[in-house]
Amino acid sequence: MTTRRTVTVREACANPAAPIDHAERGGPTVITRDGTPVAAVVPIADFEALEEAADVLDMEAVLAGVDPTTTVAELLTDVLTDHQGPTDENGEEDERQAGQRGEEER
Repeated sequence: MTTRRTVTVREACANPAAPIDHAERGGPTVITRDGTPVAAVVPIADFEALEEAADVLDMEAVLAGVDPTTTVAELLTDVLTDHQGPTDENGEEDERQAGQRGEEER
């Protein structure tokens, strides 16, 4: 597997084929501006996998009755909350659920 590279915008502009060549070899290149990552050139297979994952998340959101314009962070929060069990209006875990989980852990 090819490792991730990081280049500045200036470096990417000076040699624009380098990140593409690196992607063809299977590695991503992160492009930074003032030390902050702003873009990435990734192998097409990785990009297509990301698009497919996003489509699945959108479809799951629609099926769950969630607005598909919900951010990934909001969707992940919902998914993680579902796996943790019910909470009250303050986000606190249901006492019965906490007790049951405590018994299971013993």
